[in-house]
Amino acid sequence: MSDSSFDLVVIGGGPGGYVAAIRAAQLGLSVAIVEKRPTLGGTCLNVGCIPSKALLTASHHYHTAAHGLGAFGVKVAGVELDLPAMMAHKDKVVADNTKGIDFLLKKNKITRILGAGSLAGNGQVTVTAPDGAVSTVAARAIVLATGSEVTPLPGLTIDEEVFVSSTGALALPQVPKRLVVIGGGVIGLELGTVWSRLGSEVTVVEYLDRILPFHDLEVSKTMTRLLGQQGMSFKLATKVVAGERKGAGAVLTLEPAAGGAAETLEADIVLVAIGRRPYVEGLGLETAGVDLTKRGFVKIDGSFRTSVPGIYAIGDVVGGAMLAHKAEEEGVALAEILAGQHGHVNYEAIPSVVYTWPEVASVGRTEEQLKEAGIAYSVGKFPFLANGRARSMNDTDGFVKILADAATDQVLGAHIIGPNAGDLIAEIVLAIEFGAAAEDIARTCHAHPTLSETVKEAALAANGRAIHV
Repeated sequence: MSDSSFDLVVIGGGPGGYVAAIRAAQLGLSVAIVEKRPTLGGTCLNVGCIPSKALLTASHHYHTAAHGLGAFGVKVAGVELDLPAMMAHKDKVVADNTKGIDFLLKKNKITRILGAGSLAGNGQVTVTAPDGAVSTVAARAIVLATGSEVTPLPGLTIDEEVFVSSTGALALPQVPKRLVVIGGGVIGLELGTVWSRLGSEVTVVEYLDRILPFHDLEVSKTMTRLLGQQGMSFKLATKVVAGERKGAGAVLTLEPAAGGAAETLEADIVLVAIGRRPYVEGLGLETAGVDLTKRGFVKIDGSFRTSVPGIYAIGDVVGGAMLAHKAEEEGVALAEILAGQHGHVNYEAIPSVVYTWPEVASVGRTEEQLKEAGIAYSVGKFPFLANGRARSMNDTDGFVKILADAATDQVLGAHIIGPNAGDLIAEIVLAIEFGAAAEDIARTCHAHPTLSETVKEAALAANGRAIHV
């Protein structure tokens, strides 16, 4: 590739990077995107959000066919798992999605550059191609959108055979008899759920005293109970102090987080899912003078500017909620700023979803955060058990909880456990974005019978007048 110049060069082809590139191109900027993977989409499309959802959906269908259809009068005999076919489905979903991103770049006339990008100073990006060839591109603005990588656990070596990361857990060649998941967050619970449905004995080891530790406390407690009923077991307030391979499996040494007697736990596969850290390796940040935070994230201001003029950063590499859709929102906002518009992200209106079953979805503040801030609030809560559509689906676990300002009734947060929670939360995200009150949701007509009626009823309950409970 010959040297060339662009208005914008994006380093990283994940959700934040490619969305920023597309929006900038829509606004008339000349754009190039540098990505070292042969496929676009970053962690999310290749080894994260998309393949995990493919396996979550497939394993849910398998488990329902094997255990849940009889209640509907559907008799199914001889249900068998074809794991290679399930993995092939996952791989096809990934391939189709990544090809779709290639199409979008071509449609928007964005230059795709294959290789690892690094900052070379004075608006220059050095690109090292897979074959080692080095070239340089220039840009008026450079965006760092390199995402994140798996956080390692000291003392354990991830070999993607016995000790696996989320990447390895998405491609196991057979169902492990005993799977130990280190970390009770979103990734650990989602992948633990996949393999539990397929027959694994899953044990989740969490250092803190609850799973989903950053969620509303009631959500954490309820999900511990529901996942326990599904067969998963939990060792909370427990730390892993050592681990080694033993035969074809592994043995872990555990201790109480507060200190105490050690115990051992054997497993066929150990999934390390204790979080993710910013990916900054090889970017030349120190040489370029780009400042990092104490936790190693790229430091930015409210307009995504780093400490170096002309260099910006978005997505996981800057911290905050490490979510693909948060990165996308930042990518759009930054592109609009670079085009002279007024891009903005409302971080109070960024939803999060856990794709277990039932699903978990949240937006805004938790009860604990409101109490800590000294904000008086009302709670509107409605159970799926009281919803006609949920009853017809045999999916009655969970609830919708809306938190509203006690004085103004403005919606401050919402937390849902239940079927299709990830879709239902969108209405409440919109309410928060527009500063709506619980009364606004309550007075909006919702079709009957639908799951969305639970949102309306929770909003009614926030003012003490739910109808169906």
